[in-house]
Amino acid sequence: MPLFVILMLFFDIDYSQASSILPSCTLRRRFHLNGMHKSGDVILGGLFEVHYTSVFPELMFTSEPSEHICQGFDPPGFRHAMTMAFAIEEINKNPTLLPNVTLGYSLYDNCATLVIGFSAALSLASGQEEQFLPQEKCSGGPPVLGIVGDSFSTFSIATSDVIGLFRLPIVSYFATCSCLSDRQRFPSFFRTIPSDTFQVHAMLQILKRFGWMWAGLLVSDDDYGLHVAQSFQSELTQSGLGCLAYTEILPWGENPSELRRIVEGMKKSTARVVIVFAHQINMIQLMEEVMKQNVTGLQWMASEAWASAAVLQTPRLMPYLGGTLGIAIRRGDILGLRDFLLSTQPGNSSNNQNTMIRQFWEHTFQCRFAPPPADWLEAGGALCSGEEDLESAQTEFLDVSNLRPEYNIYKAVYALAHALDEMLQCQAGRGPFSGHSCASLQKLEAWQLMYYLEKVNFTIPFGDQVSFDENGDALPTYDIMNWLWLPDGGVQVLNVGVVKKTASGDEELILNEEKIFWNFNNNQPPRSVCSETCNPGTRMARKKGQPVCCFDCVPCSEGKISNKTNSVECFSCPEDFWSSPRRDHCILKTTEFLSYHEPLGVCLTTASLLGTCICTAVLGIFTYHRSTPMVRANNSELSFLLLVSLKLCFLCSLLFIGRPKLWTCQLRHAAFGISFVLCVSCILVKTMVVLAVFKASKPGGGTYLKWFGAVQQRGMVFALTCVQAAICTVWIVTVSPAPHKNTQYHNDKIVYECIVGSTVGFAVLLGYVGLLAIISFLLAFLGRNLPDNFNEAKLITFSMLIFCAVWVAFVPAYINSPGRYADAVEVFAILASSFGLLMALFGPKCYVILLRPERNTKKAIMSRGTAK
Repeated sequence: MPLFVILMLFFDIDYSQASSILPSCTLRRRFHLNGMHKSGDVILGGLFEVHYTSVFPELMFTSEPSEHICQGFDPPGFRHAMTMAFAIEEINKNPTLLPNVTLGYSLYDNCATLVIGFSAALSLASGQEEQFLPQEKCSGGPPVLGIVGDSFSTFSIATSDVIGLFRLPIVSYFATCSCLSDRQRFPSFFRTIPSDTFQVHAMLQILKRFGWMWAGLLVSDDDYGLHVAQSFQSELTQSGLGCLAYTEILPWGENPSELRRIVEGMKKSTARVVIVFAHQINMIQLMEEVMKQNVTGLQWMASEAWASAAVLQTPRLMPYLGGTLGIAIRRGDILGLRDFLLSTQPGNSSNNQNTMIRQFWEHTFQCRFAPPPADWLEAGGALCSGEEDLESAQTEFLDVSNLRPEYNIYKAVYALAHALDEMLQCQAGRGPFSGHSCASLQKLEAWQLMYYLEKVNFTIPFGDQVSFDENGDALPTYDIMNWLWLPDGGVQVLNVGVVKKTASGDEELILNEEKIFWNFNNNQPPRSVCSETCNPGTRMARKKGQPVCCFDCVPCSEGKISNKTNSVECFSCPEDFWSSPRRDHCILKTTEFLSYHEPLGVCLTTASLLGTCICTAVLGIFTYHRSTPMVRANNSELSFLLLVSLKLCFLCSLLFIGRPKLWTCQLRHAAFGISFVLCVSCILVKTMVVLAVFKASKPGGGTYLKWFGAVQQRGMVFALTCVQAAICTVWIVTVSPAPHKNTQYHNDKIVYECIVGSTVGFAVLLGYVGLLAIISFLLAFLGRNLPDNFNEAKLITFSMLIFCAVWVAFVPAYINSPGRYADAVEVFAILASSFGLLMALFGPKCYVILLRPERNTKKAIMSRGTAK
């Protein structure tokens, strides 16, 4: 029904009947189209751009000659049409392909105008007979079985929307819009050129290869440009390879103000790469404005629509377009094509059968066939004889060195021919159609040919395989072209690589970078980025209101790193590691503890060993002089035990130095607590004995001494020490101290320390020592006024005063000292209190024993008390 409605625009149907006359369809209007035709058993249609543009296309519905409508003859476009004619002639001469079948053709010029191209397609689908009988035509085949074309995506969309409804195969050689891969909308559309989807992927691979993350995009204002713009932006965003500085739509026709605005934006942009998906005419208009504003220093990337356009490869454009990288249709060699082109002859061109040849001849030799226009001869123009020497003419028509669209046309014709050949080789009863029937040459239908076209698979003489996927697309392959600006001002287009899809579906880019010409200083590729690369150790911070490619490089914070360029975020180092100064890798944290190798540790160790040695020396002195009155009068057994406990106090401080381990953590506080309790217990018992002796010297005080005999003294010291041992045992068994890696003090250091496990246990341990010390201090203080012969109470009072002062100061200092300094504070407290006890208790006695031996007599000791 849609095709009928459209055809009604051009046909009048007279339903009046004479007695024996069938209803007939009469052509309302006849299209005046440039064409080229050849009869045959099967006719193939073709649509080509033989002219650049048209004026007043509505004149084609009149009797106005077509040459008055189409303007700007394009020799390469005519070569495209002749390539199809050559392929058909070659097939007709091939005895193995379509034997006994002669192919013909009907080729039309679309004049780069949609209405003309669409009208030409309708003419191919319906024919241009002046009158036909519908019933008769319904029993025959269509005028053409397949169409090669159109060259424009927009034209192909319009044509396929209508003709595709009736399954007439259309094989395009130049329409790349990805929208044409929609099989629901375009069920009969095929193409031998890759779709824009693959072209976009090819462009992205080149951008990735050279690190161009910041580019501008220009597209034509048609289906080709608008669809590719949408596809390119989507793929670019998903791939994360970069972003667009700007996207502009190139206008059709003369629009200098819009072009001026676009070029000014390009000039201001920091993007050095410009990607253009547009047609030759768009680029011609754009480059005129580029030259006016003298915009240089850009790297152009060309789509297949203009990558090989000779009209742009001129010396005056090379300062701007030199070094262009383009995606070009695969080039192929077609043997015998040039000889066929040379055989072109206008013949009798007075009718409209082969108007394209006539127009080509007039354009090439600048003449006119008879009858010429009235003003032609007056202006001195020549008449065409038809016998001019084509080989000696300077024309692009004969240039077969760079056959790209022609190669696709050649493959399209052969695809239709192979499909037709497969269809005609069908054996009766084994066909694919209803009832296993086959198609016949007399009743061929276009939809039958489409069935075989979907399954075609062959290799052409050049070596390329031709087949179509489920979307009607051929296996994609593109050549990568580079525009070399020669020293003499000439231009050479080099093939510098290829991008293709392999049989496995992967996309492969092969590029010979050494051959590429760059139109920049030192012949090096440009840098095109919105922001410079963020080095390892930094992360990208997107600039507000700008594309994702525009960012600031922010250094990673302490403890975090980034080891790749352009990292989106910084990553935290593992627990035992810290960031390097450059924040680009993690390094093992330095460890910190009170070490034997550092000055503080050496000093404390020296002091501990010195105190031990002094205790040993004092013990030796007391042992050597054990029979002297000074030693005997001061309770020698408790004095020896006190010196041993002080020695243990000095030695236990060594457990606080060195890397903490489980056994040292458990032993250090236990040894410290027990040693000091033993020491203070001896002092306490000593004080109690002194007081008891004083009480016993008074009348009635003899009973005091029976409680402080040698056995009782040892028992009391043992009992008091066992209490501390029990506290330590319960503490270690329940919540044991353990080594701990502390990272709270310093982020970049691991402080090894011993956690007490139970704060209560530690407090009880210190509290017990403090309790004994306070009791000793109070008892000694009460006995400070005893006679001089019992003067040891004063020494004990002074020693306990030092001891308590040290440990009272220890508590706040310990709490506020981090890490190893806490251990140092505790060691200092141990050593200070130990030295205080040693000096206060044994210093005066050693002085008398060693330096004042005359006082170390019983008489001297007793006389002091008597004198007083």
